[in-house]
Amino acid sequence: MRNRKFSPSGYLLIYKYTKKLINKQTLSAKTGIKGYFSPQNPFLYFSVNLSVHMKNLDMLNFSEQPSSSIYQYIFDLFAKLGLPDQQAHIATAVGLLFAFAMLLYAFDYIMRNVFYSALNKIARRTSTQWDDFLLKNKVHVQVSRTILVLLTRQLLPMIFLGFPVLTATLAKLLDLVVLLILYHLVNSLLKTCRDIFRSSNAFKDKPIDSYLQVVQIFLIFVIGTLAVSLLTGNSPWSFLVSLGAASAILMLVFKDTILGFVASIQVSANDSVRVGDWIEMPKYGVDGDVLQINLNNVRIQNWDKTIVTIPTYTLLSDSFKNYRGMQETGGRRIKRALNIKMSSVRYLSEAEITALKKIMLLAPYIEKREREIADYNKTWHTDSSSPVNGRRMTNIGLFRAYILAYAKHNPNIHQELTLLVRQLAPSEYGIPLELYMFTKGTQWVYFEDTMADIFDHLLAAIKHFHLQVFELPASDDLRLLGALDARS
Repeated sequence: MRNRKFSPSGYLLIYKYTKKLINKQTLSAKTGIKGYFSPQNPFLYFSVNLSVHMKNLDMLNFSEQPSSSIYQYIFDLFAKLGLPDQQAHIATAVGLLFAFAMLLYAFDYIMRNVFYSALNKIARRTSTQWDDFLLKNKVHVQVSRTILVLLTRQLLPMIFLGFPVLTATLAKLLDLVVLLILYHLVNSLLKTCRDIFRSSNAFKDKPIDSYLQVVQIFLIFVIGTLAVSLLTGNSPWSFLVSLGAASAILMLVFKDTILGFVASIQVSANDSVRVGDWIEMPKYGVDGDVLQINLNNVRIQNWDKTIVTIPTYTLLSDSFKNYRGMQETGGRRIKRALNIKMSSVRYLSEAEITALKKIMLLAPYIEKREREIADYNKTWHTDSSSPVNGRRMTNIGLFRAYILAYAKHNPNIHQELTLLVRQLAPSEYGIPLELYMFTKGTQWVYFEDTMADIFDHLLAAIKHFHLQVFELPASDDLRLLGALDARS
């Protein structure tokens, strides 16, 4: 037989025996008895040193025999080749680790080249969207990674059976990895649910991202609590109790998050802002559509395609204008005035009234007004020698009536909403004639084209009513005044 080293049980016996000798040596030091422990006794000297090294080096603790038949079989093979026990353990672990790595690589290869491609083909053939969202958020990838990690958690400790302390350390690390991979899996499923809700008309304009972020924060808190409990070996409840004392600090750190969460709930409950609404907040330079409502901020795209981000709680603390009502009504308001030069306002003569009767939109109104004025003047026996006596038609009155008739016959003006032409208080810029009406569409281009067409027509037609639009003196006017002064 070959000269083999001590078996693990032999090392254990040496360790116990030398421990007794150490105790006796301590006793001899007290009683004066000597000779048990000295360099002159080489066997005892070697045994004590070996026991001390084995006591300090727990990574190679062979006090427990391997419980895996595969591990024991491979270990026996290396032992038959003449390797010492320690080297046989290392060789067995390396061999099993290599085989396990090849197994994981084969599994990952099959998942990527067979499972993923099959899922993509199935998703393309189906008419539903939820499977597309699963692939978009890579739920299948997270599932395969979870299987790999769980498989590693079960098999890797069996590879290092000869290293108990290392096995315990690897088990803790793998448990942490399992928690991390489970977080990513649940997070992918939550994002898939978010996309499914977004595709539904009932949740299309709701702040789904805010609720998702709340669930993510809660999930991170749970995973973090479990991780701390795993590393410290304490119960998760003890960690939660310790957090109670730090609640004030947590409130300060997560102040914006808490305010945003409360604001997003109130915004959703009051239905004050939805995704897709056009809002305006001049204080923050906001004038555009809401793209996203998150837990901490709201993203708005202005009409110049710039992106503005504001805190969510500003929707409660500051005022803003929401154009959703205008969009739901289907009409966009026109509120613009023509400033009439006051010196051009006057009564109209009979000849001028007759000429204005040729305007088809205005003729019925003029005929009706002529009858009303004639009846009034006849009833009150007014003196017609002065135009101030009685009632007369003015050019600004007929022009206002023409604007109203023109708007009522315009197919681009909403006839079921407010439609009026009113005269505002005179100012240093003339007499404002304001058009207050709504277009039939809310699109920006359509609205601007309709309003421009109306005012183009009115500016061209105003001279037929012997009126003038007020404007400040231009350079040509100043040169003309200078020429007149020079002549005089």
